[in-house]
Amino acid sequence: MELYSDEYFMREALKEAQKALDIDEVPVGAIVTCRNRIIARAHNQTEKLTDATAHAEMIAVTSAANYLGSKYLNECVLYVTLEPCVMCAGALHWVQLGKLVYGASDPQRGYTLLGKPVLHPRTAVKTGVMGDNAKALIDAFFRRLRDR
Repeated sequence: MELYSDEYFMREALKEAQKALDIDEVPVGAIVTCRNRIIARAHNQTEKLTDATAHAEMIAVTSAANYLGSKYLNECVLYVTLEPCVMCAGALHWVQLGKLVYGASDPQRGYTLLGKPVLHPRTAVKTGVMGDNAKALIDAFFRRLRDR
């Protein structure tokens, strides 16, 4: 097994998603890596920050750009537990993300619903990495909401 595999980094993103679940946020977690080193971690904080744009991806991308001192993340990989929404995919376009790896698809709000390219043309994409684990967290969150 390769030490720095997509699964290794997705497990780290899932830890972030669990942090979101623990504070009653939609459980999405994100990790940004550069040369197999984690340079940013984030989870959804829309409720905590009273900010509809405080998605895990947005926070992680901002943190990574600050760390690198660059607005471009073309040598970086974003691992996120859920398919990015259109807003986040648009941000990923502008930062010229090198690679996007996500777990679960989002059939209701994911960027692929548009059916048109949203990401930067050079951004590589890998889907379904530990998607069942990510979906289980999302399902647990919405089940808990319904049971209240």
